Amino acid sequence: MSAALDPGRLDRAYGALVGLAIGDALGMPTQMLAYDEVSRRFGVLDRFHPGPSDHPIAAGLPAGRVTDDTEQAVILGRLLVAGGGRLDVAAYVAALRAWEERMIAAGSGDLLGPSTRRALQAIADGADVTVAGRWGDTNGAAMRIAPVGIALRSEPPGPLVEQVVEVSRPTHGTGIAIAGAAAIAAAVSAGVSGHPFEVAVDSAVRAAADGATRGTYVAGADVASRIRWAVDLVAGLDPREALTRISLVVGTSLATQESVPAAFAIASLLPTDPWEAARHAASLGGDADTIAAMAGAVVGACCGASAFPAARVATVEAVNRDLGLASLAADLLALRG
Repeated sequence: MSAALDPGRLDRAYGALVGLAIGDALGMPTQMLAYDEVSRRFGVLDRFHPGPSDHPIAAGLPAGRVTDDTEQAVILGRLLVAGGGRLDVAAYVAALRAWEERMIAAGSGDLLGPSTRRALQAIADGADVTVAGRWGDTNGAAMRIAPVGIALRSEPPGPLVEQVVEVSRPTHGTGIAIAGAAAIAAAVSAGVSGHPFEVAVDSAVRAAADGATRGTYVAGADVASRIRWAVDLVAGLDPREALTRISLVVGTSLATQESVPAAFAIASLLPTDPWEAARHAASLGGDADTIAAMAGAVVGACCGASAFPAARVATVEAVNRDLGLASLAADLLALRG
């Protein structure tokens, strides 16, 4: 067996994708709700819940169903595999548009985020793909970037950050968005390589600092600095107390400089238990599905799919049968060599 398909590394690659999906599915019913509302309805989530009947996006979705975070990550991952590690940007744009059309046809309220929709409309109107996303600063790039972290090593960091830029630029071309995506990709990559969470955070901070220099400037807090600050902010706290502090001080909106540091903050308290990290992150409310997806992907990469309760993995795989996460993880890992 080649080094690229080493069983431990394959478990960690699958852990990144299934962690993303588990976090996403846990956060599906809590997204867009205030933290106090999540606490009143669910407490700290201990299982998958269906979409509440009064939810503006998730109403009627079954427990364990993933959202745009996982589905768009799978789109990206499959295109990377098809391109032998390179992204066909035209195919990527077409796939994202087709995904939203399927969601609309199905009556779903879970559609493209504001930066992606604005960029795709600009491309449809004739804009070049290299400039269409120049103002995209939300977390859409970070939420779907985990496949890049599986496919590329984080050391040396240059090629990984370059790939993040290539993948992000069509929809999220700002320094803030690229920094957030680079952080998640680098942390996932470090985890897949076998490094613990503490090393993954260091890789994330370095990649975010590099990524921040690669895109259009927009005013906003530095992502690398906020990751380190958010992790320090919750150090030593009980996870429940940390949720309150993250919600009030770090922020849980779809702003990259809030949601990415929030994901690292909660992950830092539960770095050896990806299920606990994902369920606590999903209990934050706000952009909970994305925050939990990112936290689940990072801790899942560090710990492996085998660290999740087997029944939780089975539920997500059964409810979302078309994802093919295990085979996609193997295909992405094969590119890493």
